[in-house]
Amino acid sequence: MNFEFLKTAAASPKLLPADVPHNQEEIVKMVWEVHHHHADVLVFPELALSGSTCGDLFHHTTLLTACYNALQSILRQTANSQVFCVLGLPLAVHGRVYSACAAFQRGRLLAVVPKYPLTPSELRFFAEPCPEPSTVSLFGQDVPFGSFSFADPNFPGVSLSIVFPAPARCASLLALCPGSGPELVGQARYRRMVLSALSAQSCCGVVYAGASPLESSADAVCSGHCLIAEHGNLLAESPLFSTGILYADIDTDLLLADRRTQYYADPLTCIPVTFQPCDAPLDRVIPQNPFLPACGLAERCEEILAIQSHALKKRLSHLLPHGGGHAVLGVSGGLDSTLALCVTAKAFQLLGLDPAQITAVSMPCFGTTPRTKTNAQRLAEQFGVTFREIPVTQSVEQHFADIGHDPDVHDVTYENAQARERTQVLMDLANAQNGIVVGTGDLSELALGWATFNGDHMSMYGINAGVPKTLVRVLVQHLAETAPEELSAVLYDILDTPVSPELLPPENGEIAQKTEELVGPYQLHDFFLFYTLRYGFSPQKILFLAKTAFAGVYPEDTISHWLHVFFRRFLSQQFKRSCLPDGPQIGTVGLSPRGAWKMPSDVGITLWSDF
Repeated sequence: MNFEFLKTAAASPKLLPADVPHNQEEIVKMVWEVHHHHADVLVFPELALSGSTCGDLFHHTTLLTACYNALQSILRQTANSQVFCVLGLPLAVHGRVYSACAAFQRGRLLAVVPKYPLTPSELRFFAEPCPEPSTVSLFGQDVPFGSFSFADPNFPGVSLSIVFPAPARCASLLALCPGSGPELVGQARYRRMVLSALSAQSCCGVVYAGASPLESSADAVCSGHCLIAEHGNLLAESPLFSTGILYADIDTDLLLADRRTQYYADPLTCIPVTFQPCDAPLDRVIPQNPFLPACGLAERCEEILAIQSHALKKRLSHLLPHGGGHAVLGVSGGLDSTLALCVTAKAFQLLGLDPAQITAVSMPCFGTTPRTKTNAQRLAEQFGVTFREIPVTQSVEQHFADIGHDPDVHDVTYENAQARERTQVLMDLANAQNGIVVGTGDLSELALGWATFNGDHMSMYGINAGVPKTLVRVLVQHLAETAPEELSAVLYDILDTPVSPELLPPENGEIAQKTEELVGPYQLHDFFLFYTLRYGFSPQKILFLAKTAFAGVYPEDTISHWLHVFFRRFLSQQFKRSCLPDGPQIGTVGLSPRGAWKMPSDVGITLWSDF
């Protein structure tokens, strides 16, 4: 396994019903193909060795003997393969015929798992097994017979079990599902839903192999549908009515990270298997923007905007009986304040309040450019809110004189004084109006500590606190695509403006201080943030994932450099997050000290910096 990725495969063989020699040949070919692909696990459909549509032939000694001999031959032919295989076949043992799965690896039959429970139609051909595990004599050896889990001692917590679709829950980390049955209208959609739900509810991986489309079509047709899912996400899916092998890498580290907070007792007897770590390329796509959905982006954007606006609606409605109902926020012409103003306007609309009760404040100072200043005013006009321009240059210069700071020294004091002066203006305006200051800072800035302590770090409600920077951009883009023409034009120009706090003087009227040149690309930092907070991955694994996701986009040394920067800033800036104002969590990743993320402000960083 490569960084705890388990390479899995589901096969739909080119079988012929009751032609066991032909099926055996196809199965062996597939085992070796999967072996050369460096996969760890291969699942065949139910009754793949005989075909699942043999009917009353399942009771014929000729077919049963042929399957018995073919399984023995398959074990010999795959003795040098490391692949853990699950192969369905009809098996006559204990004087009865079972629909069973043989689990084998390196030519050794590890266990036989009989299907349970059976449908009424299956009971015509097969016996239901006794629930208690036992042994059967096969090929001169006693083989475990019943339900078991399989695990490699070198990979703690990684267990596999063979289940027949679809149980409500699976205690093992991977559910291996041999499938059968005809394809009916709507069946594929239902199958996706059930298997994805199983992987989500059990926090596990699911590998499903459906009956081959070359099964008999006398009364129905099978589709060979194969699916591989992980924790509610469909990783790979084969086309309907196709044969072949479907591959996907299941991240066992990701599954174990979520299982640490839950109890999954595995009551099954465990049988040891062996997996070989390998450096084969991943058979899965690592998304560059893990905060964004793979599909349904517009719907997701509307959902996030609804969460934000209703959160602010609740906070404002709490203040209305006390004479509240006003909101104050700083507008800079940047992405964060743009999103905050859009959400605030929506909250006021939900409450039926006059948008003029929103005060959008532009506070130009040393680094403000005409472009951002103009966009801030145009944005306020489009929403019909009260716009105020309050220059803070003289106030900051007076502050420099008071503390004895040389204004020609553009250090952290020079920058933070501006942010704190702006926050003071907003707070005092809110007090004068009996309103609240709506914070604009986003999740990415909080993670990096890219905020002035008790400056833009502080507000009375941080509406963007759960939204990472890459998602802020996507939300503003969505608003631009759906807004009236004049508002849309302003939003598109804001989207085209470089991200900057504008705390240093401009150069030739253009923004001189570009955030991503100082702290690194937000696309990378949001990637690092997601896998650090959501799953607690090691820096080494995050680096591996990032190199895979951004191959050809960023050089490897660039990714490594900014990952070091991320962990240094993230671990050292907790003191800013320990006293955050209220704000809604949007997704599974958050930094609120009241529940989403708890961490001392003085932790050591060595474990996360030495990689």
